[in-house]
Amino acid sequence: MKIKVSILLYCLLSVLQLKADDGSRLWLRFRPQEVSEIPSFSSLKGSETSMAMMEFQRAWNEMTGSFLPGTNKFKNNTLLIGTINDRTIRRLHLDSELLEAGPEGYIIRSVRQGKINMTVVASADERGLLYGVFHLLRMIQTGRLTSNLDMTEKPRFDIRILNHWDNLNGTVERGYAGHSIWRWDELPRTISPRYREYARANASIGINATVLNNVNATPDILTREYLEKVRVIADQLRPYHIKVYLSINFSSPAELGRLENSDPLNAAVQQWWRTKVNEIYRLIPDFGGFLVKANSEGLPGPQDYGRTHAEGANMLADALKPHGGIVMWRAFVYNPTEEDRAKQAYSEFVPLDGQFRDNVIIQVKNGPVDFQPREPFSPLFGAVKKTAVMPELQITQEYLGFSNHLVYLGTQWKEFLGSNTHCSGDNFTVAGTTDGSIYPHPVSAIAGVANIGEDTNWCGHHFAQANWYAFGRLAWDHTLPAEEIADEWIRATFTHDNSFVEPVKQLMLGSWETAVDYMMPLGLHHIFAWDHHYGPEPWCNIPGARADWLPPYYHNANEVGIGFDRTVNGSNAVSQYCSPVKEKYNHIETCPEELLLWFHHVPWDHTMKNGRTLWDELCYRYDGGVQQVRTFQKVWDQMESYVDNERFLHVQSRLRIQSRDAVWWKDACLLYFQTFSGRPIPYDIERPVHELEELQKIKLDLKHHN
Repeated sequence: MKIKVSILLYCLLSVLQLKADDGSRLWLRFRPQEVSEIPSFSSLKGSETSMAMMEFQRAWNEMTGSFLPGTNKFKNNTLLIGTINDRTIRRLHLDSELLEAGPEGYIIRSVRQGKINMTVVASADERGLLYGVFHLLRMIQTGRLTSNLDMTEKPRFDIRILNHWDNLNGTVERGYAGHSIWRWDELPRTISPRYREYARANASIGINATVLNNVNATPDILTREYLEKVRVIADQLRPYHIKVYLSINFSSPAELGRLENSDPLNAAVQQWWRTKVNEIYRLIPDFGGFLVKANSEGLPGPQDYGRTHAEGANMLADALKPHGGIVMWRAFVYNPTEEDRAKQAYSEFVPLDGQFRDNVIIQVKNGPVDFQPREPFSPLFGAVKKTAVMPELQITQEYLGFSNHLVYLGTQWKEFLGSNTHCSGDNFTVAGTTDGSIYPHPVSAIAGVANIGEDTNWCGHHFAQANWYAFGRLAWDHTLPAEEIADEWIRATFTHDNSFVEPVKQLMLGSWETAVDYMMPLGLHHIFAWDHHYGPEPWCNIPGARADWLPPYYHNANEVGIGFDRTVNGSNAVSQYCSPVKEKYNHIETCPEELLLWFHHVPWDHTMKNGRTLWDELCYRYDGGVQQVRTFQKVWDQMESYVDNERFLHVQSRLRIQSRDAVWWKDACLLYFQTFSGRPIPYDIERPVHELEELQKIKLDLKHHN
């Protein structure tokens, strides 16, 4: 009988272990836990209508199967959640600390009054209280809650915003997780429950704003029909303190208002924008403002009328100013020019520094070209001092294997944010020049291009959720280590078991460098397939296309060597950086090898620091990337017993695709560049398995707008 019971129990445990998980809960999994892992809270004190209280009780119920009983007076092991407006919080004499932390900051503290021990989560405002409760829950999730808590946190950036590149027809530009979560065709009558879940997920990691639509905006978003739909979405996000912003088309006055033009100095155009902004704020009193892509990739802008970016941005800023709104004006300018494309943004915006209104923020991509797997930081960071500048990061993996490749971007973003600009001193990082600590401005911000879609698991790849999570955590505190963020996400999303956590964490931490190696090592960039950017096409040559749309413009491979000469003897892009950065990049001996081919055209026989020739090192980098992805496969296959079957098989399948793609990249690039170098691929690395002629015939039919 005991044997039968044991067998039955084993089977039951096996079924539970393999229970399907679709990933829809993201990192907000408050699993039933061992009694020893749950803090010994006995009661809860605070406002029952507070969103912070409701979120805690929701999570507590998932962990324990019950709700914490409320209390009207202090009891031992009471959890106290409240704002500075609550008498119980004021009695603890935390006012000055809470005011210093600000409306989004919070205190989590273990307090002893007489013989009574309490845990206090307090803030000056409901916003900070919600963030504080989510942080308390994060500590419980990850097993880091102690009995002696004493922490005060506040966000490093004021605005922590997702940019959705979602179109009104439901497609998502550079989106790889299905259609848009914004169901415009159903709004305003039908409200998807996903809107609230989206807001909750963002609030749990400190994101407080969202741009609903594509930067390649249609004027239709500003019609009354669509503004009514936007109002409904804003109502759904507001309880989680998420402000709504919109991307606008600069020609809207002419397109919608039937004005003669959209010239920012035209009084009728200015009045049109004031009227439209007033209409928006009547519908959405806490509307955040506008995101603008202008005079880039064919989109209209102030330069169409001989005006500057500053004049265009200021017109919109003046309309928004009475309501407290802001303009985020993108510095991604990508127009036909004989100048090195990497220099365009600096050339157009640095001369305008100081001419923008104080409610304008220049939004700058992390690198000077376009979200490449690795770029140097944009020289605009640090160079623009009198105008607020905000980083734009790409969470969606446009250039990193879409939702097929496992690439944890926390490490990339840490490298970028920690880069020293030297523009105003010896330790002036990108993060410091944008978070308000070095150049004080009325508001600071950071943006991430969202990777969210209608897929059940939100992001297409289960591990792509980690990049949404990492963006939020770094937007809140850019000093957090990428390793700590990965550890949090794994424990919250999968398990606490270190036999799973440690190997998977190392896999994640190495995944970005691995992707760089099998795609574009040593500073190579923009050698992707035409238009959709999936897979290699370094030979791409489209008749009639602009040179800077094509890979040869960037790699410049010939019989002598490879790379883009941006030294003082080349395009002189190095001179846009401050000393000593520009000198470091300018000299081949001091340029970091990870960026060597970004700044230099290097001979094939150039000796690298490890003694190899450039050609051999390129070969070893590509091969190393392939071998590392195969290691990822082996690591993941060993994790089968720690994760549910549905997610295990999903990730396993994606890693197979990634492994095949890595070989495709390696063979395509080495065989093609070998036609210039004329050198053998080192014999101790894996031989190519493809023919160059066959690779050159590959034309994937991918719709990059979906």
